[in-house]
Amino acid sequence: QVQLVESGGGLVQAGGSLRLSCAASGRIFSINAMGWYRQAPGKQRELVAAITSGGNTNYADSVKGRFTISRDNAKNTVYLQMNSLKPEDTAVYYCNADVVVTLTLRGSRYWGQGTQVTVSS
Repeated sequence: QVQLVESGGGLVQAGGSLRLSCAASGRIFSINAMGWYRQAPGKQRELVAAITSGGNTNYADSVKGRFTISRDNAKNTVYLQMNSLKPEDTAVYYCNADVVVTLTLRGSRYWGQGTQVTVSS
């Protein structure tokens, strides 16, 4: 019913920047919170940043001051601008969205397929 497609991952040197995008499509009535999570090898998935439909944001302590989350509600898209990247930021990054779907007007959380971010030292 709803698809989330991420883009923008890749390989970057420490200190560099990347911008991730995640576009939602399908039977969307409205989208509440959107966010980015990451999972490094051997570790649990963790919240990186989240943003409400009104623009309120929340960040993990480890990325505060370096990452910025934003969204374009008209395009159903969320972005993650990542600056001053560190090797410990290496992970698969997943976007998610709390979507109310048309017809049923029921809300569910949807996930993207993930995009690899690798930061070399």
